[in-house]
Parts: sequence; structure tokens; C-alpha cells
Amino acid sequence: MIYFERGSTEIELTSKDLKKGLDEALEKIGKKEKVLVIPPDYTRLPSRAGELTEFAWQYYGDALTDVLPALGTHTPMTDSQISHMFGSLPASLIREHDWRNDVITLGYVPAEYVNEVSEGAVNYPWPAQVNKLLNEGGFDLILSIGQVVPHEVVGMANYNKNIFVGTGGVEGINKSHFVGAAYGMERMMGHSDTPVRRIFNYASEHFAAHLPIVYVQTVVGLDKTDGKVKCRGLFIGDDFEVFNLAAKLALEVNFEMLERPLKKVVVYLDPTEFKSTWLGNKAIYRTRMAIDDDGELIIIAPALKEFGEDKEIDRLIRKYGYKGTPTTLKACDDNEELRNNLSAAAHLIHGSSEGRFNITYCPGRGAENLTQAEIESVGFNYDIIDEITARYNPKMLKDGFNTLPDGEEIFYISNPALGLWAYRERFK
Repeated sequence: MIYFERGSTEIELTSKDLKKGLDEALEKIGKKEKVLVIPPDYTRLPSRAGELTEFAWQYYGDALTDVLPALGTHTPMTDSQISHMFGSLPASLIREHDWRNDVITLGYVPAEYVNEVSEGAVNYPWPAQVNKLLNEGGFDLILSIGQVVPHEVVGMANYNKNIFVGTGGVEGINKSHFVGAAYGMERMMGHSDTPVRRIFNYASEHFAAHLPIVYVQTVVGLDKTDGKVKCRGLFIGDDFEVFNLAAKLALEVNFEMLERPLKKVVVYLDPTEFKSTWLGNKAIYRTRMAIDDDGELIIIAPALKEFGEDKEIDRLIRKYGYKGTPTTLKACDDNEELRNNLSAAAHLIHGSSEGRFNITYCPGRGAENLTQAEIESVGFNYDIIDEITARYNPKMLKDGFNTLPDGEEIFYISNPALGLWAYRERFK
């Protein structure tokens, strides 16, 4: 059922609009005694989910007892991040998700079904895992809040991904990531109907129907006319249709089809959001279908300090590197530790250009930043951030094509998490 829908490429939803839309939907849902909210974490700051979580608390008051950020494998939010993202929401309501210890398995999607939807790419059962709080907390409403945007693992982010990955467990996260990598990231990005989404939908229908989940979905994108991030849509409902509506708008708002491949792309990673290649490689995922053969991707990453936010994943990235699909699959065959952490293996595949274009990372030069030796050890090129920003100054560039004084043309992206770019002949 759809409780609220409003969206267009031409409108901008203000905080007042978002609050009004959420209140209208909650009025239709009716009074609730105990409410859980599942927003994204700080890595999804532009989603407007922080405001919507705060508005939900203002609406329900003491009936809203728990807020569980959908961390997945990410680092728990700091006090300053909580305050910045959720405003006046009491920090005492925040619960930390532990993907290794806090989960239960609701059921298994059969291996036959996984094999069928992945077209034979994988053949294993998939566990529908969620944080035990969802199942055992006694809630009569669970609000899952987040942004629908092109995504490398599932095609289009959010909806039940927020549940099965954001609050999921080791096996479920690992195996879902690997399904997408084995099937082919470039076959999925920007599509709402993908093998991973079908697996999640099977799990929702067969194992999670008893959970009183209502999805609050935003569509947010960069306005090219003024360079500002704007909310273009809000969709609230309890079934697949709410995701479908948001995904259709997100494809219009967040996807840019290019008529020619790009020779040089420069991406800036905001230091408040991107501190790892686990997140920062969105610069690779979201541009790979746009970059020309033998092209160049330069990633300016002032706060880059680690590869994986999870310590074990960080260790595996350092050990095996971003060496491409064949090398990574062989490493999985030869090494049990990588077979047992398939999300890391999938990430290594996602983060490689498969030798098709060059990737250069430019981290900050502080004591906490990754060094040249570390960057090069995993398969990336390295350049000095001061020299790169002197030539490609993020403060002087506009999103899209830029021609420098010496005639060089580059394509600049200020936030890769907000979009997907593809050369027409590569988009499938």
C-alpha cells in the first residue's frame, strides 16, 4: 500500500515538505505503541533520512523507542555524526548494529532459486538475516528510511536492502555481494529488477512478512544549474510498489547517459563521508561504464585512511588487492579466508578496472592517511594531492565537462554517491 507519493525531476522538497508528507503517511498508518526506525548511517548523509528520522521521533514521541542505523559492515556512528545527522533526536535512542553477533536467520532462499535468478553465476542458498531487534523487539511499526539511488551491489539501493544488508549478518552480506559481482556489476547498476533484488524480494515475501515494515524512500540528486543537492521525491509505503516508484524517478534524477566515452574523470571524495576505499570506490563503480578504454580516473581523497572499515576486510584488501575478476576468483578458489568473506572478494572485483582504464588515488598527506606504498600495494596508482588539486581544484570545477586553460578537457564529479554515469553503448 502507498501512503504517500510525491516526486518529479522539476520539484525540490524542503524540510517542511518532507515533514508534511511523513506526517500525512503516519496519520494514515494510525497510532502505534512501539516504533523502531532504521535509517542509513552517516555515509548516506545527503539522503535526508536524518531529518525524516527526527520528524518521526517528533511525531511519535516516547513510542519511538529505538533507532538502529543500517550500518551493514560500516563503522558505528560517532557522537558528532549522530548529532549532525539526526539533530534533536536523543542519542540515547541509537542502537549499534553488530553484523557479526547481533543477527538471526529468518530463513533461506533456496539454492535453486538463487541459481535461477543469477543465471547460473552462483549456486548456494542465501540466508535472510536481520538484526535480532527487528524480530524480538515487539514493535508494531518498523520505519525503514533511506534513499533510492543507483547501486553497485543490488542495482538500485534501498527498500529491503536496508533491512537484509543494512541490518544483516556476515553470511547474508557476504553472499549477496558476491551474487552481484559474479553476475556482473555492469549488468545491474541502474536497474531495479536484478538477481540480488529478486533474492531480497523472495526473502521479504517468505520470511519477513510478519515484520511491520513501512518504507520511507527519498530520491536526491545534484542540480546541475546551481550545483546544489536537492530532494526530488518522497515515497512511503509497505510493498514493492513504493520502491518501484522511487526507482523510476531515481533513474531520471541520478543517471546521466553520455554520448561519448570519457578520457579523464576527476572525482572528489568529501572528507566527512569518505575515509575508506570500501566507500570511496564508488568513484570507480559509478563511473566505470563512462570511462574510455585507456582512460584515466583520478580520485581526490583528502580523508582516506583505510581500505576496509571492518578490520578483517581491510586486512583482506591489503593482502589480495584490486587485481581484477580472474585473479580474485582464483584467489577465492585457493584461499579459504577469502571464500569465507565473499563481500570482500566482491569488493575487490568491483574496485578493479579489469585493466581497462587507469585509477589514481590521491589521499591526504597526514599521519592517518594511506601512504603511497599502501595505495600502490593494492593495485592503484598514486599521486600527490597538492599537485593534483593545484591543477584540478575542486573549488573551481563544476560537475560535468570542464575545459582547463591549456585546453585539457576533464569530467568532474563532486559526489559519486549521488549518481551513475555511462557511455550509451556500454549501458545494458
